[in-house]
Amino acid sequence: MERRLAAILVADVVGYSGMMERDEAGTFERLRAHRRELAEPVVASHRGRIFKLTGDGYLVEFGSVVDAVECAAAIQTGMAQRNRDIPDGKRIDLRIGVHVGDVIVEGEDCHGDAVNVAARLQEAAEAGGICVSRTVVDQVRQKVALVFESRGEERLKNIAEPISIYRIRVDGIQPEQRPILALPDRPSIAVLSFQNMSGDPEQEYFADGTAEEIITALSHLRWLFVIARNSSFTYKGRAVDVKQIGRELGVRYVLEGSVRKAGNKVRVTGQLIDAATGAHLWADRFDGALEDVFDLQDRVTASVVNAIAPKMEQAELERSKHKPTESLDAYDYYLRGIAVAHRWTREANAEALAHFCHAVELDPNFAAAWGLAARCYSQRKACGWSTDGAREATEAERAARRAAELGQDDAMALCTAGMAMSYVVCNPAHGRVLIDRALQLNPNLAWAWLFSGWTSIWLGDPETGIEHVARAMRLSPHDPQMVAMQGATAYAHFFAGRNAEASKWAEMSIQSNPNLALPFGVLVAARTLMGQPLQAAQALARLRSLEPELRLSNLGVWMPLQRLEHLDLFVDAIRKAGLPE
Repeated sequence: MERRLAAILVADVVGYSGMMERDEAGTFERLRAHRRELAEPVVASHRGRIFKLTGDGYLVEFGSVVDAVECAAAIQTGMAQRNRDIPDGKRIDLRIGVHVGDVIVEGEDCHGDAVNVAARLQEAAEAGGICVSRTVVDQVRQKVALVFESRGEERLKNIAEPISIYRIRVDGIQPEQRPILALPDRPSIAVLSFQNMSGDPEQEYFADGTAEEIITALSHLRWLFVIARNSSFTYKGRAVDVKQIGRELGVRYVLEGSVRKAGNKVRVTGQLIDAATGAHLWADRFDGALEDVFDLQDRVTASVVNAIAPKMEQAELERSKHKPTESLDAYDYYLRGIAVAHRWTREANAEALAHFCHAVELDPNFAAAWGLAARCYSQRKACGWSTDGAREATEAERAARRAAELGQDDAMALCTAGMAMSYVVCNPAHGRVLIDRALQLNPNLAWAWLFSGWTSIWLGDPETGIEHVARAMRLSPHDPQMVAMQGATAYAHFFAGRNAEASKWAEMSIQSNPNLALPFGVLVAARTLMGQPLQAAQALARLRSLEPELRLSNLGVWMPLQRLEHLDLFVDAIRKAGLPE
């Protein structure tokens, strides 16, 4: 055993488990070919040593950090070239992390913090991207012809101290390249996640919640185009130029700010920036007691609106003001629920539902909390997490009806209630009425457009479904939950008779999240009708692993299609693929 200074490169395949489930032999052969034909020769040419294979990746040791960084860039450039003409479902994309530090060498293996940090940097990278530490950048910046983009400090799993992370930009590498979106035909804004200045990481949810409430208030202004929270919050913790954010989200204005909560005092600061020029248009701070938090949010909203459109209709701004609950404790539970609900894991879903239930126990008239509780049941069904479908449908209906009754002027309460009624209770006609009302109240609500798209599909109008889901995508173009939008688009194309398009969108959805059952259903049906029984059988096997109780007899509950010919088409296709009665 010896110690030495080394640069460590860790590479890993994106979405490997899902690819293996869909095509085990083909994926294994493609990965082996990539490693044999590209990775091994490139590593050798940069004087590196592969000291461990991980099945879907590899770890490499270098004596020079310059060699390690140039090798990473060469591998990703080569992968981009190899993937150029390969269909999306068969592409192999890598994430790479590089760090330099002291390692312990034991036989052929290496251990130590340098290895652990490199592995976590790999996890932080985008598909096709490279992340390196500040230590690496300091040693190579003047020695390599590469561009380093700071993402700021981030906490990495099982690493004690925050790490300054940099993303490498190099010709031929385009990690998660985002297209430049055209500006809408009206003023447009993105509200970034607010910084938590409280010195307590546990208060992160409160800062996020403050920004989200401001987004909600702005969204009610019909003349303003407002990007959804799920897209604007993807920049959280990253040092990204505001002009780049404006281009990627297709907005003219960006609002950023911070929240400091200490005891019973709250300070909210905000600054509005013209994304086209980078000019600061307005900045201010607002102080108050905790019980004044809704007033503080409304004051920020009013100041932003006045900076964008001084002649706007004052009455419309007044309508955007809101006080969702009189109970600050209920509001606190509500914000905690929102903070975890967006993670889309079984554990996060259970935690979010518990928080929303606490909120409505404290304030039984809290409409939005009832609606988001109903939303949790929709999420449980979509992900195959339900343990008692009949009981959960009853609970979802109760929550949805309470949300609709109490929240007649609350777009979030109405649209989440409408989705639960449509999907969990299997009553899309009722759900559609609630969702339409939500869109009348808030035409900027991406969730409402997505839920309207799904409901249109279930009611037998796939073309409207495609149109409405496309609106959701534009309002939230980089949504972490794009999987649901892609899945809905796949079903819409399937029922419109476009099986190849349905298959393509289903594959995209599965690549986004291989653990969501819904897209596998339409992939099975589309592949069957395309005359691809082997691919259909593979997709069905994965579907049944995610939904072991699924049968032909309950397929109409799993996918609540109201148009008989659509239900027959779907059931017959999946029957041919082998789903039992």
